[in-house]
Amino acid sequence: MMNQKLQSLLEEMTLDEKIAQLMQLATPFFEGSKDEGQITGPLASMKVTENSIRSSGSVLGASGGAKEAISIQKAHLKNNRLGIPLLFMADIIHGYKTIFPVPLAIGCSWDLDGAQLSAEIAAKEAAASGVHVTFAPMVDLVRDPRWGRVMESTGEDPYLNSEFARSFVRGFQGKDLKNNKESVAACVKHFAAYGAPEGGRDYNTVNMSERQLRESYLPAYKAALDEGCEMVMTAFNTVDGIPATGNRTLMRGLLRDEWKFDGVLISDWGAVKELIPHGVAEDEAEAALKAIQAGVDIEMMTSCYIDHLKELVQNGKVDEELIDEAVLRILSLKDKLGLFEDPTRGADEALEKELVLSEAHREASRELAVKSSVLLKNNGVLPIQKEKKLALIGPFAQSGDILGPWSFLGSKEKAVQLYDGIKAKVGSSLLAAAKGCDIESGTEEQINEALKTAEDADIIILALGEDSEMSGEAGCRTDIRLPEAQLKLAAKVKQLGKPLIAVLFNGRPLDLHGIWDEADAILEAWYPGTEGGNAIADLLLGDANPSGKLTMSFPYSVGQVPVYYNHFNTGRPKGAPDAQERYVSQYLDSPNDPLLPFGYGLSYTTFAYAEAKLSDSMLSPSKPISLSVQVTNTGSYPGEEVVQLYIRDVSGEVVRPLKELKGFKKIALDSGEKAAVTFEIKEQQLRYYHTDLSYKSDSGKFIAYVGANSRDVISLPFELMKD
Repeated sequence: MMNQKLQSLLEEMTLDEKIAQLMQLATPFFEGSKDEGQITGPLASMKVTENSIRSSGSVLGASGGAKEAISIQKAHLKNNRLGIPLLFMADIIHGYKTIFPVPLAIGCSWDLDGAQLSAEIAAKEAAASGVHVTFAPMVDLVRDPRWGRVMESTGEDPYLNSEFARSFVRGFQGKDLKNNKESVAACVKHFAAYGAPEGGRDYNTVNMSERQLRESYLPAYKAALDEGCEMVMTAFNTVDGIPATGNRTLMRGLLRDEWKFDGVLISDWGAVKELIPHGVAEDEAEAALKAIQAGVDIEMMTSCYIDHLKELVQNGKVDEELIDEAVLRILSLKDKLGLFEDPTRGADEALEKELVLSEAHREASRELAVKSSVLLKNNGVLPIQKEKKLALIGPFAQSGDILGPWSFLGSKEKAVQLYDGIKAKVGSSLLAAAKGCDIESGTEEQINEALKTAEDADIIILALGEDSEMSGEAGCRTDIRLPEAQLKLAAKVKQLGKPLIAVLFNGRPLDLHGIWDEADAILEAWYPGTEGGNAIADLLLGDANPSGKLTMSFPYSVGQVPVYYNHFNTGRPKGAPDAQERYVSQYLDSPNDPLLPFGYGLSYTTFAYAEAKLSDSMLSPSKPISLSVQVTNTGSYPGEEVVQLYIRDVSGEVVRPLKELKGFKKIALDSGEKAAVTFEIKEQQLRYYHTDLSYKSDSGKFIAYVGANSRDVISLPFELMKD
């Protein structure tokens, strides 16, 4: 039952005040902000009145810390007739000021506790700085590396994405939002299927069956909500031909009625007004009508609600009860956060100084960056012996641009550059550096300087990748190779004949042509965050052992995209991977398989899998079975291994994926040590959506796979028999 106090407050509000609660504005609109009155560009098109601002419900993107948040809130409460506090919301995606690796990298750690800790630390810093809500986690399933926002997801698998969704929500929100002032409310996004735009182009059309939507794309959102996530953000894209922000079936039918979500639903930036160019609303009034009917509570950064909802109520097109519902949900979130009792909840300048970029937070960032990096190739050159002379070359050799997109409060100046991380371990006498080229251009002079720098080196490290503006929102690319200037540099350096290590800083899986054959070792560092230089130095010089595993496949070429491990078979499947046959499903000029599969990642040690067995060959709903395997560290270094369980349904009512991840365990083994790893397999794990959208399993044959990645596995057949 809704809090009676909030119901009474609602009854005191005028219709204008209610509608203003549904409006979210950026800080320049508010008295007390550091950029007060700086309303330019797109902001200037919002003709909001002073009265509307005084009654508005939430602030977007306050970046001035605790001092600014307190100033805005106090000024607002002086002006707000009923003393209703503002909600402060911001994009705290992979860190507040202590920046962690981008979420795609965190996914590659397969470390759910580490992911939770990263969100916990981000929440502590953000809450002390006056933030109440973060627009995270993004749990969109992604299969197309051309799309820039793959860096913000944890990958291509619905099960793994769901597990990370839960971890991030736990980390951000904790167990008690009201009393834990170091927590923030989480907002899962983007609902729904934003990660499947046609052509990998941001904001583009999404078109899929409801069965595919439910099977692959919805589970991670549902997992976040099951974990108690307080908010949902609508997606920019269409779902079944209707933009999500005006999609009544999706939002009221599925989210509200079927899933029973009663939290706050917010549009993405400008998405309500975008119903007009989408072609489902003639004007702003119709856009407001469709969004409120769909159940969107907060309109972000357009004024369709404030300009038109009152008129729509007065002419009978909108029932005021819809507005009351939305207002009550917003007031309820403010109440859950304790804002009525403590409007400046959590904001504390002294605590902010103590927490932000603290040594403990930086150390956690460093540890997660180590675990998130993936060793893609190693011909024995890694780890580097510390007495070797090193040449560090490339545009990322001495760059602070290693935080990645969605780190808008992070400082590139305070990020540890790769040069500084290595120098701290080997000293300046054994390390020389040269840029070699810029990100997308270069000169002969730069290359010559790099070659001269490398002349005396025993080993060359190439620090290559994408500028952070080349991925993230609207950072879509059709050519996902390294820029030509960097490939030219790599080719020239290769001619020196010295051992060559490539370290890659990027936000998406790349087409590695031009560096795969040239480098003796390749370490995928992603955008590793504030402590990136130290973390990568730990790995290169053997003070840490790589343990990351890819959660998004690396294509052989962009022409294969989308390419992902859990795909369907065809009626004419290709035979041997390197066979060239006619009239089967294959390319004439490329393998079908990705260069590097989901779950792939090397270590400085090696692991052997043996004695895989099932406890029984027959499973039933009342009798689970177990799969066990012996894993041995057969190398000379201690290391961590992610043991992965996959299952295939051999014959379903509809076509089933060739493999589906159903479990994983991360184990640490000393050299020579072995461990038995066991997974339980239950009937529930074999369920899927049938043609009538019923969710159930079928009796019949299955195959369990266990191994180090989705390609290199041991297979074990079993059957499901219904009780």
